[in-house]
Amino acid sequence: MAKKKTKKVGLFINGKFDYVLVLVTLSLLALGLIILLSASAPTALSEVDKNGNSNSYKYLIKQGIMAAAGLVAMVALSKIDYRIYRKLKWPIYLGFIGLLVAVGFVGSDAGGARRWINIAGFSFQPSEFAKVGFIIFYAALLSDMKEKNKIKKLVPGFLYPLIWLVPIVLAIFILQNHFSATLIIAAITIVQMFVAGSSLKYFIGAGAIGVIGVLGILLKTSTGEAGGGNFRVSRIQTWLDLENANPVGEAWQILNSLYAIGSGGLFGLGLGKSKQKYLYLPEPQNDFIFAILAEELGFFGCIIVILLFMLFIWRGIVIAIKADDNFGTLIAIGVTTMIGLQALINIAVVTNTIPVTGMPLPFFSYGGSAMLADLAAVGILLSVSRNSKTNNS
Repeated sequence: MAKKKTKKVGLFINGKFDYVLVLVTLSLLALGLIILLSASAPTALSEVDKNGNSNSYKYLIKQGIMAAAGLVAMVALSKIDYRIYRKLKWPIYLGFIGLLVAVGFVGSDAGGARRWINIAGFSFQPSEFAKVGFIIFYAALLSDMKEKNKIKKLVPGFLYPLIWLVPIVLAIFILQNHFSATLIIAAITIVQMFVAGSSLKYFIGAGAIGVIGVLGILLKTSTGEAGGGNFRVSRIQTWLDLENANPVGEAWQILNSLYAIGSGGLFGLGLGKSKQKYLYLPEPQNDFIFAILAEELGFFGCIIVILLFMLFIWRGIVIAIKADDNFGTLIAIGVTTMIGLQALINIAVVTNTIPVTGMPLPFFSYGGSAMLADLAAVGILLSVSRNSKTNNS
């Protein structure tokens, strides 16, 4: 009897279709919707429509609809053989570049940023879907280089892939002023290149240049030489000297985030009992939702969420290792990096470990485009798992 149970557990964990990943994703999604309802209710009640009505469930309803659509997409994409995307790498790349450029010229503004396209009353953020598209593109491009034994060479294996980042940076960072999306796509690409086998010495050289650039920016901001009204510079200066920053100005959001986290203690104030969500912490349902989670569920609640993300990363790496081909491995690594890195950066921002940047927490932060794109990416990851060799060891 014990042997049968052990065998069933082994098949559950090591089988072709990764049910562990599905359970982890559903757990994150369910917890995310619960916290979203709690975090968004006061803000939703304060927002009155043209008829003078408000609805505390407004954000939950919208997010729930996109979560349902995302689950349908996840299931559908998990049943499609991921290998068919390899032949479509150039249409995928050019299509998303076109969309991102279009946003810069005909996109709609919201929250001081132009990152949305509005069609017949429906708004979506192309940069969220572009992350998934570029994961597929670079997985195909780097697989081609590896199979041609060119991945170790400077031009085809390192510079050539980076060249295709330039239009992405121009379209997202320059036209849309969307630093966080640019950062994530660039980071995913670099991780995919490293896993594909690009020479380490080139990464070391490029990394040294990057570190020097970051240190230069930090030095200038700390001495007050880089100003000019740039909000990113202001965020770095606030991060470097939070104690002396304006508590009702640039430091307001991060200070209230820290108040929320500190108030939570070990076990939290209780679900729904956050105080900072009552219009102290701006838009608590968005990038700073983890602070509300910490306030209501405490240190142990945060640990559970972090462990769930760690389980997600572990299963993503397992799928990458078991993949039948380089293309599948690089897709799995790309999706895992996308979800894991966004979670890491979001939590680091909320705890003031790094300067503030607009990074959503996957499956938690309000945003239909991000929710749909993340669940679609999980579906593609499950497709890699479903079409991989079994590993019952």
